[in-house]
Amino acid sequence: MATLMIRNLDETTKTNLRLQAARHGISMEEEARQLLRKAVNPSVPNEGLGTRLQRRFGALGGLEMETSRMPDRLLPDFAEVDGQ
Repeated sequence: MATLMIRNLDETTKTNLRLQAARHGISMEEEARQLLRKAVNPSVPNEGLGTRLQRRFGALGGLEMETSRMPDRLLPDFAEVDGQ
């Protein structure tokens, strides 16, 4: 494992890192490792919403829906308006 030292980190960033680590119940060092890992390592390839939904909810089974079409109807004729 490598060691990384970060110099000249402003106090606000350090404080926010410490608070975020405390919220997650981990050390500042572990919080920084996780943030760096997430920022620089390749993530899951870009997937569409449908693919992600299928992966997440696919085990629950599908739903077949019946498609129907609304009956055709006449469109209103705005050419003949009363009073004109």
